[in-house]
Amino acid sequence: MIQGMSATEFPASLTSLRVRYAETDAMGVAHHAVYPVWFEVGRSDLMRAAGLSYAEIEKQGYYLMLTDLGVNYRRAARYEQELTLHTRVEEVRSRTLRFGYDLFGSSGDPVASGHTSHIVTDHNYRPQRLPEHLLVALQGQAGEAQA
Repeated sequence: MIQGMSATEFPASLTSLRVRYAETDAMGVAHHAVYPVWFEVGRSDLMRAAGLSYAEIEKQGYYLMLTDLGVNYRRAARYEQELTLHTRVEEVRSRTLRFGYDLFGSSGDPVASGHTSHIVTDHNYRPQRLPEHLLVALQGQAGEAQA
């Protein structure tokens, strides 16, 4: 962890989703490949809440490349179902970030959980240290959430 920060010191965000028809199979159930896309939506929302955007990070010469993805499916999400995705930063190291995700149905029932890990690289895909401004933005958002 960077500067001794625990996962609870980093921001979390909530994202409202609705299962779209194009995301379902013939049975009206959300296809398993859609969950990582939803995780990306949540991760982008979390970054924006911290005052960042992936587009800005990339313009500054960095990529947050996916290195690991895991999804645990608990119950089917169905067409038109309203969902809430809880996204959080689980770990920050000098070159990597790990995000955690919990997806719930409208009644609070768990639908899925998962994680993604990312390495910071330059545009030539060489590993880089986590940019200071990224860490500061995440710390600032965490402070607001705790206030």
